[in-house]
Amino acid sequence: MDIKDFITELVAVPGVSGYEERIARIISKAFNPYCQEVKTDAFFNVYGRKTDGQGENIPKVMLAAHMDEIGLMVTDIDESGFIRFTNIGGVDPRILPGQEVEIHGKEKLFGVIGAKPPHLQGMEDAKKAIKMQDMAIDVGLSAERARELIKIGDIITFVSPLVELKGSMVSGKSLDDRAGVATLLATMKELDKLRFCADVYFVATVQEEVGVRGAVISAYRLNPDIGIAIDVTHGDMPDAPRDETFAMNKGPVIAVGPNMHPRLTQKLMDTAKEYGIDYMVEVEPGPTGTDARAIQISRYGVPTVLIGIPLRYMHTTVETLNLDNIKQAARLLARFIASLKEDWNEWLNY
Repeated sequence: MDIKDFITELVAVPGVSGYEERIARIISKAFNPYCQEVKTDAFFNVYGRKTDGQGENIPKVMLAAHMDEIGLMVTDIDESGFIRFTNIGGVDPRILPGQEVEIHGKEKLFGVIGAKPPHLQGMEDAKKAIKMQDMAIDVGLSAERARELIKIGDIITFVSPLVELKGSMVSGKSLDDRAGVATLLATMKELDKLRFCADVYFVATVQEEVGVRGAVISAYRLNPDIGIAIDVTHGDMPDAPRDETFAMNKGPVIAVGPNMHPRLTQKLMDTAKEYGIDYMVEVEPGPTGTDARAIQISRYGVPTVLIGIPLRYMHTTVETLNLDNIKQAARLLARFIASLKEDWNEWLNY
């Protein structure tokens, strides 16, 4: 299975934060051929262990990318059968009118988020964004029938399968951060081509979108020597600040700042230069909104780096990225891991 096929499969599977069991099963199956051991914990974090080399001082390396996606949850069914909802994770209400969704009740129900058409709006209302509490999902059922199939608390996901754009660009929902999970798989495959001396754990984490909770759990459990978080960052797009976005065709993005260990980050950059892998640099002056935040401060602290895949239109149903950047990130990460020798803690620690 190549990267595009794997991402296509991941995007098609629901995995809203806190409800990742189904997507975890897909990821476990994909990891299994490339790892000596694959486990899933009680929260559905998936751990794939890949080790090579012998020694008394080989580093334990944790690579993390989150599998969960933003979504919605049923809060009420009104007397006309319309479904009221709230958000799980950072959903922008402005993208919701006109969206196609699936409600995961007793059976999967297709629905649409409708909105009052401009013909029926007053002039002042037409100038304002519609609030989420004023929207509803239409599944075409009576209130009685809807209540038989749907209950308060059911999960709602967006309908937006992966589509191919020109070149190596693809678009769809939940590429934040299913792209990172695909990078984990691609890195495993790259490591199969190399000799390395490390105990490597590939972790697909849960509940990142609601507070990096899966990374907290998994980093505490593994207690790694080195942490690597893989997430998306903002790709260039019209009218977006140039200093906060990144080109879509110049490789992955390496973050610098207090959330990342400076010597480890420099080692990552040096590895990219040694192998001719393009990369860009992102300044992160505070805690990042990624798994790196949780990994760094786990237990006694974990030296951590952060790799970003440029992504346009984050937290929408048309997130867009370049598959080549995933391939380059995997090449970089595999060679970075292979560069770690038994003296790794001599140069890493002061």
